[in-house]
Amino acid sequence: MITEEQKAPIFWNTNRRYNAYSDHLKQTFGGRVQKVSINADFTCPNRDGSLGRGGCTFCNNESFTPSYVKQHPSITDQLNEGLKFLKQRYKRTAHFVGYFQSYTNTYGSLEAIKKVYDEALSHPDIDGLVIGTRPDCITNEQLDYLQELAKKYIIVLEFGIESCYNDTLESVNRGHTFEDAVDAIQRAVGRGFHVGGHLMFGFPNDSRERMLEQVTLINELPMDSIKFHQLQIVKGTVMAKQYKDYPEQFDFFGVEDYIDFVINFVERMRPDLQIQRFTSEAPPSIKIAPHWGMMRGFSLLEQIEKRMEERDTWQGKYYTK
Repeated sequence: MITEEQKAPIFWNTNRRYNAYSDHLKQTFGGRVQKVSINADFTCPNRDGSLGRGGCTFCNNESFTPSYVKQHPSITDQLNEGLKFLKQRYKRTAHFVGYFQSYTNTYGSLEAIKKVYDEALSHPDIDGLVIGTRPDCITNEQLDYLQELAKKYIIVLEFGIESCYNDTLESVNRGHTFEDAVDAIQRAVGRGFHVGGHLMFGFPNDSRERMLEQVTLINELPMDSIKFHQLQIVKGTVMAKQYKDYPEQFDFFGVEDYIDFVINFVERMRPDLQIQRFTSEAPPSIKIAPHWGMMRGFSLLEQIEKRMEERDTWQGKYYTK
């Protein structure tokens, strides 16, 4: 029998068994907050020669870049095209925010990032920014600027942690360490804007046990939210060639395997850490592996929630400080 103390917590007055970021947004801002993708032609230090060439071995920005972003060089035009579609699809959206997702969006001078951020925020339908970046590419001056913006706008800063193991980060050519992520997150928190992180599961030669052990380190990071990604091999990447030449190095998650793994991770995660998403999707036209059929993100989420009910488990069930 489960005691009162052991019962699953109800996060943000919902019946979910995990702390959903989307529920936090609705509670805080009165409704859906929808991202509008922007490509501001930033690059990365492991692409331009500063730290290396070729970028992350798993990365092809085509896998998450909407077509309208590719067709319009102007940030304002990108926003106009994106809003035209998103306003029809999500008619009850409370706020739209510009989403700087491609490459490293703080990799440049303060003046350079101010120029593109200010252009996005000058759009009358944009109420804030979501900024994706690397943990080794954020200065205190940039953080001060974002802190000022957060007094008037919704500001979310997301760091690509990807792995808590430096040997894994080196093997995929990230060009930064886990210690860089710890430092960046510690400098970013407490400034009035939301701080999130990305973590990827399934890198070559990482066992399930080793990946699961990362939860202890993630729990110690003072960030607000996290996104989970399962490794996918997409065309146009270094990893695509590695997979072709050395397929035995890869141990992909199957759907059922991944559902149970990610639940095992969440059970050990601190309850206040919001989950932005459990999985990622690459377009079928460029995806090489793994093959999950026609499984979409929302379908996988439904299965995860169902499995959590079947296992009578919840985020933080086995969390210990």
